[in-house]
Amino acid sequence: MKRITLLFTSLFIATIINAQAPVTTAQAPTNIVTPAADVSKALSFKEENHDFGKIPYGKPVEFEVEIKNISSDSVKIENVKVSCGCTTPKYQAGPYAPGEAFKITLGFSGYADGPFDKYVDIFFNNGMTKQIKFHGVGYKVAETTPSANTGIQKLKNGSK
Repeated sequence: MKRITLLFTSLFIATIINAQAPVTTAQAPTNIVTPAADVSKALSFKEENHDFGKIPYGKPVEFEVEIKNISSDSVKIENVKVSCGCTTPKYQAGPYAPGEAFKITLGFSGYADGPFDKYVDIFFNNGMTKQIKFHGVGYKVAETTPSANTGIQKLKNGSK
């Protein structure tokens, strides 16, 4: 019985000592995350915060985000994520060569009554991201009744 206890104690101590061993280069994890490139050093954005001003309720509007590749490497759009279903992006993934300009068209359904703020996240290769904002004020157009047709009234009354 003493031998079994001594054996289990020895195995337990050996396991603890092995668990405390430093990680060698051969055991280092292979999924090391490299820091993302600075988007401001690779891309130039003409407008990052667009103001639609006042728009009638339900009237779709669009604007174009103009981007220029100012880096020495090609750039590719990996994804464009919108904050809600009322915003629709249109873009070509690329790749875009150094010095090349390109556009992303952002559409808004216009279904807002009052002030609105919307955000769009653009994901590029090399882990670069950029957030674009647009805002405005939606207003409902007052419903008007059709104007009285005086010509019909004159015909009913028999006057000219």
